[in-house]
Amino acid sequence: MASAPASRWAMLAVLCASLLLVAMDATILNVALPSLIDHMEPSPMEQLWIVDLYGLVLGGLLITCGAIGDRYGRKRLFLYGFVLFGLASIVAATAHAPAQLIAGRALLGVGGAMVMPSTLSLIRNIFTDDKERTLAIGIWASVAGAGAAIGPLVGGHLVEAFGWSAAFWLNVPVVIITVAAGVWLLPEYSAPGHGSLDWISAVASVLGVVALAWGIKHVAKGNPALIDLVILVAAFVLLGYFAYRQLRSPDPLLDVRLFKNRAFTAAALATLLAMLAIGAALFLISLWLQYIHGYSPSQAGVRTLPAAIATLLGSLATPWLMQHVGVRALMGFALGALATGFAVLAAVPDTTYPLVAFILVCLGIGDGVAITTAAAVLVSAVPPERAGQAGAVEETNYELGIGLGVALLGSIHGRLFTSHMTGLPLQGDDLADAQGSVGGAAYVAEKIGGQTGDQVLSIAQHAYDSALTTTSWISTAMVGSVAVLTVILVPRGFKATASH
Repeated sequence: MASAPASRWAMLAVLCASLLLVAMDATILNVALPSLIDHMEPSPMEQLWIVDLYGLVLGGLLITCGAIGDRYGRKRLFLYGFVLFGLASIVAATAHAPAQLIAGRALLGVGGAMVMPSTLSLIRNIFTDDKERTLAIGIWASVAGAGAAIGPLVGGHLVEAFGWSAAFWLNVPVVIITVAAGVWLLPEYSAPGHGSLDWISAVASVLGVVALAWGIKHVAKGNPALIDLVILVAAFVLLGYFAYRQLRSPDPLLDVRLFKNRAFTAAALATLLAMLAIGAALFLISLWLQYIHGYSPSQAGVRTLPAAIATLLGSLATPWLMQHVGVRALMGFALGALATGFAVLAAVPDTTYPLVAFILVCLGIGDGVAITTAAAVLVSAVPPERAGQAGAVEETNYELGIGLGVALLGSIHGRLFTSHMTGLPLQGDDLADAQGSVGGAAYVAEKIGGQTGDQVLSIAQHAYDSALTTTSWISTAMVGSVAVLTVILVPRGFKATASH
């Protein structure tokens, strides 16, 4: 189905408006968390679930939702998903207890999973010209990356003006307008030749991803229970079974044979590891700005703006760079920029904000260039009828990377923070709260006040900085290793065109 030239870009605007909200919701709570903690008093584990359950549910469902869109219509799935996203926002905004907020975040993840594969797969169908499609993907990636980066900025201003629930109420009017425009503008695409959906594989993929996230989260926190290890083993069994069924299926949910393409594998891996690291970095830096340096939510949000600007500029420059530099060098450069940002964060003691701004620029450039390049590679590697699968792989790795980053690196940071919280003049519940998280320590310090409160806060700040240094070194090693592997995997002279 062909689209009129003018309408193609209007369709892209509708898709990007939805993508912006879905991407923002992955990080918008980073600066709202202190206000939310004061209001609801969630436990440290509930705090982690509130922050990262959204990305984990979204990532777990993307493969299934991509296949559903391929079979039953991408526009239909997009519209239903965005309506659910709006309803889930109301559930989260009206929460009075952590359990309801966690449930709302889970429903937001389901809605986002229905929306995201449709955005990239519809772009693959709407834009048939290689150059136009590469530009459209660049715009798509810039919105995705900038959305995640400006989430703290928007969230900070909303929290100060209206309270933490405003971060969710923001979604409702945008959903209404975007759904109305989507009904009018978007074309429908599907692949009617596909067979019925393999629900056994769908369940295995979702349970496998969620179990993997659970296992990683609890093992990373240290002293895991037997049930946590059993769940982690079950995750590998379920994902292995999923891959086995896909290899035997004539019409798989995800054609795992696509990973025989070295460039495809490199792009998927680069997206996952880059977002894993940057998702944790944005979360930890947002808390660092508020708890260690005492910025308000809006002030902290403004100070994350360099990441958003750098992501936007990097994404928009990538189509031109791919033509003149090549995919291989560009992906190596992007991941190298990410590794540089983490190395500086780890290596420089007593980090000041100007240096943090430089680090955020490195992270933003790496994010924007890496995600845009990877998306172009993944989408160009499949025929149009499998566009939903390519979109699902890209977005699964994107969202799952953010969620796992907070779960894995956030849990490692939390464990290190607790290990450094020694010599506290506290006992009982106050001691447990202060050792549990930097937010708990700040709460206890404010409650006690005086010299004792100042001492608790000083110890917590030192512990947070020490834990952040170690976590940043881990991130540097991870991203640096993937950068080297990516350069090895991508063939010299590879071009992201529809011919691959």
